[in-house]
Amino acid sequence: MESPKVTVRDEAGSVCVVSCSGEFDQDSVGLLQAACDRETAGCELLVVDVRDVSFADSSFLNTLIRLRHTRRLSLAGPLPDQLYRLLELTGALPLFEVREGGRIG
Repeated sequence: MESPKVTVRDEAGSVCVVSCSGEFDQDSVGLLQAACDRETAGCELLVVDVRDVSFADSSFLNTLIRLRHTRRLSLAGPLPDQLYRLLELTGALPLFEVREGGRIG
């Protein structure tokens, strides 16, 4: 199992970028939620960089959906194949704006 990592950085214009890497499941997705709760409260746009996510389960998807309900959210891609399939199979793909190439602006 590849240990999950979450880092947060502020960009210009009230944009926060949360970079995720590794494997996220019900035991580790709390890292993402805690980082967003703690460090992105004042952001107008939350960008979750998922390019380096090697595995994500439904708890990761649920966290993304919950975050989307609290603020404007985009995913920085390209989406990893497994995450893309999860979003596509669950019908959640249209819920998210995906910024290919990780472009923030």
